[in-house]
Amino acid sequence: MSDLDARQVAQRIDTVLDILVAGDTHSAINNLEILKAELLAQARNEQENKSGPDKSPWEI
Repeated sequence: MSDLDARQVAQRIDTVLDILVAGDTHSAINNLEILKAELLAQARNEQENKSGPDKSPWEI
């Protein structure tokens, strides 16, 4: 299963919101891009783990 922690993601979003409130939009966007990349990488890894070979190596 996924080791995605919803609370950790929510905390990181709260941090980005705090940065936005402080007026540093560049840092907020940068943090969102980092978070997005991490989530996509995790989803990609999970997809690769799920799509294993269905046949045994000796089957043609």
